Amino acid sequence: MDEKRAELGETDAPAEDEVATAFDRIVDEGAQRLHRSWREVLTTGLAGGLEVAMGVLALLAVYAETGSHLLAGLAFSIGFVALLLARSELFTEGFLVPVTAVVAGRAGVPQLAKLWGGTLVANLLGGWLVMWVVVHALPEIGTTAVESSATFVEAPLDLQSVCLAFLAGSAITLMTRMQHGADTEGAKIVAAVAGAFVLAGLVLFHSILDSLIIFGALHAGAPFGYGDWLAWFWYVTLLNMAGGLLVVTLLRLVRSKELIERERAEVADR
Repeated sequence: MDEKRAELGETDAPAEDEVATAFDRIVDEGAQRLHRSWREVLTTGLAGGLEVAMGVLALLAVYAETGSHLLAGLAFSIGFVALLLARSELFTEGFLVPVTAVVAGRAGVPQLAKLWGGTLVANLLGGWLVMWVVVHALPEIGTTAVESSATFVEAPLDLQSVCLAFLAGSAITLMTRMQHGADTEGAKIVAAVAGAFVLAGLVLFHSILDSLIIFGALHAGAPFGYGDWLAWFWYVTLLNMAGGLLVVTLLRLVRSKELIERERAEVADR
């Protein structure tokens, strides 16, 4: 029995070391992001909105040609790959990493609120601007955006809508977790493609991605207004946060309880 335990310990040790390494990486990155100035938060978020809009452009173009949400979801992965390689920021990617840093004592709730609020506004602004250019450059994309956006603005606040938004928050936070567990850029890109496929290919309700589709529709003269967008946006944003925080992030924090206590002790001793 002792020999078996020893063997088990030997096989478990590398896995635990990998968990600790990934945790340290998440905390360090989260602390760096949370200590950014307002200028850094807003410019990084603006760039994120611009890059995701390129993915939305690809999504709408492929959907217009094929009528397939699954193929359009793969095309949208261009946006997530751009976010990854350009080191930009998307609001819904800000759950696991910065929250872990706050729980570990490396930053405070006000800094988290600044990151979330600034990134959300900047993502929307950057995406709004690019979609204006897209619709005026490629009017046929605007027509597709009007057709696609009906799925969101006409959706009732029912159980299906709640689950679609909750799943979207869980899926993108899982993508973030996968990328932080990967050691190579290639593996991180695979995670980005997988996350994009689930979000866009299955038409989950995502506060940023789908808002950009709606913005494109509004620029193209859609038969609805910004009030209709807001009526959809507020609950989707909250449920995206719930999905990201209550599923992936919470499980990660529970698993890392001892590592969090160690980090908090180190911070207290400084």
